[in-house]
Amino acid sequence: IFPPATQCLDEIDYDDFNFGSHMMEQKEPLMETVEGPYVVIIEQPKQRGFRFRYGCEGPSHGGLPGASSEKGRKTYPTVKICNYTGMARIEVDLVTHSDPPRVHAHSLVGKQCNEAGNCVAIVGPKDMTAQFSNLGVLHVTKKNMMEIMKEKLKQQKMRNRSHMLTEAELREIELEAKELKKVMDLSIVRLRFTAYLRDSSGNFTLALQPVISDPIHDSKSPGASNLKISRMDKTAGSKDDIEVRFYEDDENGWQAFGDFSPTDVHKQYAIVFRTPPYHKPKIDRPVTVFLQLKRKRGGDVSDSKQFTYYPVVEDKEEVERKRKKVLPQFPQHFGGGSHMGGAGGGAGGFGSGGGGNLSFPYSPGLAYNSIYSPGPHPVGGYQGGVQMKGPEAEGSGTQLCQLWMLALARRNAHALLDYSVTADPRVLLAVQRHLAASQDENGDTPLHLAIIHEQIAVIKQLIEVVVSIPSLDIINISNNLQQTPLHLAVVTRQPQVVQLLLQAHADPTLLDRYGNSLLHLALQTGDEEVLRTLLAHLGSAAPYLLRLPNFHGLLPVHLAVKAKSLACLDLLVRKGADVNAVERQGGRTPLHLAVEMENLNMATHLVKKLGADVNRRTFAGNTPLHLAAGLGSPTLTKLLLKAGKVLPSLLSPHHGVPRHRADPKADLPCWGSCRWTVRRCRGWSSC
Repeated sequence: IFPPATQCLDEIDYDDFNFGSHMMEQKEPLMETVEGPYVVIIEQPKQRGFRFRYGCEGPSHGGLPGASSEKGRKTYPTVKICNYTGMARIEVDLVTHSDPPRVHAHSLVGKQCNEAGNCVAIVGPKDMTAQFSNLGVLHVTKKNMMEIMKEKLKQQKMRNRSHMLTEAELREIELEAKELKKVMDLSIVRLRFTAYLRDSSGNFTLALQPVISDPIHDSKSPGASNLKISRMDKTAGSKDDIEVRFYEDDENGWQAFGDFSPTDVHKQYAIVFRTPPYHKPKIDRPVTVFLQLKRKRGGDVSDSKQFTYYPVVEDKEEVERKRKKVLPQFPQHFGGGSHMGGAGGGAGGFGSGGGGNLSFPYSPGLAYNSIYSPGPHPVGGYQGGVQMKGPEAEGSGTQLCQLWMLALARRNAHALLDYSVTADPRVLLAVQRHLAASQDENGDTPLHLAIIHEQIAVIKQLIEVVVSIPSLDIINISNNLQQTPLHLAVVTRQPQVVQLLLQAHADPTLLDRYGNSLLHLALQTGDEEVLRTLLAHLGSAAPYLLRLPNFHGLLPVHLAVKAKSLACLDLLVRKGADVNAVERQGGRTPLHLAVEMENLNMATHLVKKLGADVNRRTFAGNTPLHLAAGLGSPTLTKLLLKAGKVLPSLLSPHHGVPRHRADPKADLPCWGSCRWTVRRCRGWSSC
């Protein structure tokens, strides 16, 4: 968060948070041409110093002044319709300061205002300027807020409509009102000016593009102070009396504060902090709250900004979702219908979806051996297709099709007979191996599904079948999530299946939709056994995968640190991984990450056993020692100092004392944490 400063600010408010599409306001019909009429605000309302009043307080003393209003010269909010001459109607209502603006629960009151809380003025035909000199803001009570919001949303939907609202629309309005009540800031409003021109029947129905005023702050609200959030940066220490407050403006009254130390304040205008957790551990949809700067002494706060918490996707690989699907039952493929055909009864036969017995007409003209040759290895014996010679090949297309179907049916029948004798499932699979490439609605092949459901025997049989058709490369087919069978074997933690697939020459270099390789996926699960199996069977692909970052710029060694697995980290380093490799976003090494996580055990292992470089810098010029001191961790700082001589020239350019040259008798704050003092400072060795 960036509070205001005299330098390095562009004076622009950045609103990065939007409502979802279900909350987008319905648009009125617009008259828009290149040189057509439009509305412009020629006098903005005064942003501060005006008080919103409750109904019980009586009328306000004086209308809302204009931005340039002075003691001896009063001005008021004013708009003008340009490029048009004629009668027009200008309506003013209150909207939120969010983007996009939504109807506000507060209402306008004054001489030109109606019971709906809108102000109306007729202009033209010559003077197209409207000045609103008697506007007041009626503050809604929380008790009546829902009813008022629903009524305003109903009026908005009913405009230019003759028929009543449906039950579905009324339910939608109630849900929208509840959502708006939760996220609406009652201390800030904006004026929306909408001009309506006459249509062919003389009614004011043709709306011009509305214009929105600057925000107006309730003077009795703490938000009317001069604290201000100038910009919020999504990627990446002001003074000790400033807090970053997150809150919900509802009955629960939840609030929490961002976590940051004095060293997280950059040059007195930028604050880097950790977002506090939402009060509900699990949410199933995005939740919008507010955040603001708050001064501990005096209670002054800044304007509020919207902040959205998003639910954590626990099953992002969708394995659990697929496992929870209803499993197929045996009767479904007979009387209950088939995946290959329709439901219900009917005559039996190949491809039929109905019930009944299957019967295959016998034709002595087709020899058994010409259709299917079992042999000792059925999988390799079948070469596909049926060769037909003689007069039959010269017949009509219908006869050829019938003969082919007959051959196919007989081949399947004989395969079933052989299976009954041998109990070898490969006999059944071999005659239908072309179906091993079929995919369901998720893009999963039979091999994908067998791995998801951990059917080891089926997996082995399918692998034998698919490798017999190298031209189709079935073993490397990706589903809709860009997962190959090998990816799923790693995700589901099945080292035996991983070994089988790699031995069957599955491609280990393919990446998923996040750019994760097999090593990335294994380290995300933290499974040492799967990682060991991969490294033992990757062969020549191992060096390439050890140096490959995913789409977030992280290498396998970084994910090993994030997984807090010393064993996995050791396996990677023994295989040739660089313990000082930098991730691509910030230039952090594994040691930087361990320090950021305040993981003393991991940091000690990296420094003392694996020999990580303690003086490596990030892209911002920070060493692990800078991060440790900034976190206020004396244990980590001591570890890094003992690991080797850290030169004073390695001081961060972003923090306090550059190269200690202090009075040896003075107590000075340490450059990094602002929590300790250093007596007789002689450089780094005395910290």
